[in-house]
Amino acid sequence: MKEKICNLRLIRWIQNWKITKKLLEYPFFQKLLTYEIITYIICGVLTTIVNYVSYFVFRAMDLSVLVSNILAWVTAVIFAFWVNKVFVFLSTSWSLQTLYKELIPFLTARALSLAFDTGFMVVAVDVCHFHEGISKLASNVFVMIMNYFASKLIFKPKKESTGGKA
Repeated sequence: MKEKICNLRLIRWIQNWKITKKLLEYPFFQKLLTYEIITYIICGVLTTIVNYVSYFVFRAMDLSVLVSNILAWVTAVIFAFWVNKVFVFLSTSWSLQTLYKELIPFLTARALSLAFDTGFMVVAVDVCHFHEGISKLASNVFVMIMNYFASKLIFKPKKESTGGKA
């Protein structure tokens, strides 16, 4: 699966950017620009688009900032779980036991990011009267970073026991 994803035109296009090739000359960026991080960023951008578009669809229905944000979050979380599991962290099991072990922590972490996102939006838009679109993008950047680290812990492959030897 990873090989198929790595051969996607978008991934190859990013890898062929002059700036990407230049950055990969440095060891720090070799560790930073991994398959996992590149696909997480792509999937994170797609999830942000799902969140952003659905938020404004709900706002167009005359729903409040709070309700629109929560409904947009639910839509984005469903999408994010699937893309993180399948494309970023390559978790292949769909057994009920695995889904339970992945979905509950995933939803918990996302609920924490919802609290942050909602608090940020209410303060930024309703209290400080900042631009709604810019506030939503800024909030999503912070949420994306928090969610990456949470997802990395949730979907990390279990290492087999080595009998206590490193």
